Amino acid sequence: MQENKMGTMPVGRLIITMSWPAVTSMLIQAMYNVVDSFFVSRLGENALAAITYVFPVQMVMISVAVGTGIGINSMISRRLGARRLEEANLTASHGYRLSFFNWAFFCIMGVFAAGPLMRAMTDTPYIVEEGTRYMSIIMIGSLFIFVQVISEKILQATGNMIFPMLCSMVGAVTNIILDPLLIFGIGPFPEMGVTGAAVATVLGQFLSMCLGQYLLFGINHPVKVKIKGWKWQWIICKEIYAVGFPSILMQCIGSVMQFGMNMILRSFTETAVAVMGVYGRLQSFIFMPVFGLNQGVLPVLGFNYGARNKKRLLDSYKKGFAIAFSIMALGLIVFQLFPHQLLSIFNSQESQEMYTIGEPALRAISWCFLPASYGIMTSSVFQATGHGFLSLWSSLIRQLVGILPLAIIFGKMFGLGMVWFAFPLAEILGTAYLIIAFAAFYKKDLKHLGE
Repeated sequence: MQENKMGTMPVGRLIITMSWPAVTSMLIQAMYNVVDSFFVSRLGENALAAITYVFPVQMVMISVAVGTGIGINSMISRRLGARRLEEANLTASHGYRLSFFNWAFFCIMGVFAAGPLMRAMTDTPYIVEEGTRYMSIIMIGSLFIFVQVISEKILQATGNMIFPMLCSMVGAVTNIILDPLLIFGIGPFPEMGVTGAAVATVLGQFLSMCLGQYLLFGINHPVKVKIKGWKWQWIICKEIYAVGFPSILMQCIGSVMQFGMNMILRSFTETAVAVMGVYGRLQSFIFMPVFGLNQGVLPVLGFNYGARNKKRLLDSYKKGFAIAFSIMALGLIVFQLFPHQLLSIFNSQESQEMYTIGEPALRAISWCFLPASYGIMTSSVFQATGHGFLSLWSSLIRQLVGILPLAIIFGKMFGLGMVWFAFPLAEILGTAYLIIAFAAFYKKDLKHLGE
């Protein structure tokens, strides 16, 4: 094997080199999220509420794709660091097949469970009808996102961040272009309303997947996905999901939290649910770059852990955290100073209730940004080194032990205005746990690494 830049390039330059493509693609994805919701919001608050109700279910699907991909990424990068190339190839081959198995499950759910799920969340007829169609299309067409995410993670594990960025860009730009055409029926396109947003999403994912397959199979890479000539090994799947399953659960916990918050907020007003949806789109501009940074740092951490290079591993972690904290601090300032302007992007009908509820909500929730930067980067260390369950406990503490109970208590005792403060307080609880967990992990696993 040739020397890999993840083990030789200066850490600061390496992180920038590895991260900027992922950050760029994540920002484009955040732009898509905002544009998608922007056009849907032109149909009214109920239309925006419909896709907000679907969001937790959609996130479960994405969490399975991304969580599986993180497990594959971590395992491949560690094998490359240890110079065990054939095992890296087998990991990639298993992971690629897993994308099809995961899709089959969600396709069945999209056919049979979309309606019951929507009716369990709301009884507003318009929201149920539009949300059911949106959810069905997204889940049945999820094959493209499953295959694409796994392909991107395989490429990222080898240190190639440019190709995954190109794939994400193609999908997001296609989505942004098709959204208004299919939602409002511009030119020869049919007017499909909320359904049009779902169709645009699936078509964007299809084109992204097509480019991804060409880049994965048509160009030479250090890791090869084998189509035939290999034997399925359950032990490899077990190791993939030793990291991937906690990551899936972490993101599924977020979906459970979102579902619970929607129910809590709905008890006050549907507008509060719409505000939560707006926050979810807006905060993606802050969190997505940090997640992109995380994608760049994760294979560096895994490679140097596999190579038993403690200094480079810790340097990568520290520099990654410093960048993440800076991004989050900037986001906090924006949310504190300009909540009205941010809300106006989605408030085409100039609803005063949206501003009355939304402005204090954005200011309150955004205080979670700073501790979240520590949580994201510390969880990356756990995932990269094969200790995904340490990250899982952090999500449990923040989102189920923290956010939901605090939101219920604050809502009953103080009203809607205090519900939003459950987010920063829960993030502080998660940070306290991570500090303790990282100290124990360092003492047990990292202190004598490479000695």
